[in-house]
Amino acid sequence: MHGYLLFVGKRALLMFAVIFFGISAMFLVTYLSPIDPVEQVLGRLSARSNLSPEAIASTREALTAMFGTGQPMHVQYWNFWTRLIQGDLGASLMAFPTPAMELVMRGMPWTLGLLLTSTVITFIVGNLMGGLAGYFQNNRFFKAFGIVTMGLQPIPYYIVAFIILVIFGFLWPVLPISGGFSMDVRPSWTMPFILSVLQHSLLPAFSLVLVGLGGWFIGMRALVSNIVTEDYVTYAELAGVKRETIVSGYVMRNALVPQVTALAMVIGGVFSGTIITEQVFNYPGMGSLLVDAVNAGDYSTVLAVCTVSITAVAFAIFIVDLLHPLLDPRVRTE
Repeated sequence: MHGYLLFVGKRALLMFAVIFFGISAMFLVTYLSPIDPVEQVLGRLSARSNLSPEAIASTREALTAMFGTGQPMHVQYWNFWTRLIQGDLGASLMAFPTPAMELVMRGMPWTLGLLLTSTVITFIVGNLMGGLAGYFQNNRFFKAFGIVTMGLQPIPYYIVAFIILVIFGFLWPVLPISGGFSMDVRPSWTMPFILSVLQHSLLPAFSLVLVGLGGWFIGMRALVSNIVTEDYVTYAELAGVKRETIVSGYVMRNALVPQVTALAMVIGGVFSGTIITEQVFNYPGMGSLLVDAVNAGDYSTVLAVCTVSITAVAFAIFIVDLLHPLLDPRVRTE
């Protein structure tokens, strides 16, 4: 127990280090950006109303004090972390004066729901089919499934999303292709709203699942193909152990350990794929928000999205790391 707590402590320190350096790198990128948030807000205000030179000067002074752009880099960096700890990353430039973190909190449930659903489905289905394909190597169905998934695996997320968009949006329009829910339902915990959300999430999730299946299928099939040649599997078969027990208890369980480790490494890639997919389907998550913020030069919202994204991915990897010793007795012994 003491060793496991020490392992948890080391992984927690690593997680905080990743979060710290990742967010610091994003701050540096936005600091070096040629976009001036003060001028961005002034431009929008001037477009809405005629401001006198005196009003523009006073507004510029107030905005400079608000964003702290006139201060040295180390002062801005310190103020950034001070505000971040308090959950304040300043006002969004494209929705001024709405706080940037408020916009992120609106989109985060959509992105997390899409990411978790697609990742869980991809991991379970890909490993299950890959494991069965590795054990029943002459089965035609698993061979055909492998050809299809391996053919889709190298295709970028946005290409698959566009293909699905064309098929279900124009050729066979049976599912909604845009938005997070229908305009004729009110956002609430009611069955019509929940069903509408599920309908609108099917195509984005489907595109993520199609691309992700191939990697898990290939990895699991290779692992199982090696494990079935081990002596303990042969002995179990000769001893008359049920085939279901051999597949689930002897083969799949041992092959699953490296796959759980791989899960921690692909979470970041799946998250980036989710961001692109959201933009294709106009899904109201953090991906669409990030693209809109980049196009508008809204560095406050970009920082907020990246901060939440880095933290969420690092925490997910931390959880996967904690599961590894529970699945692998060798790691638990070490």
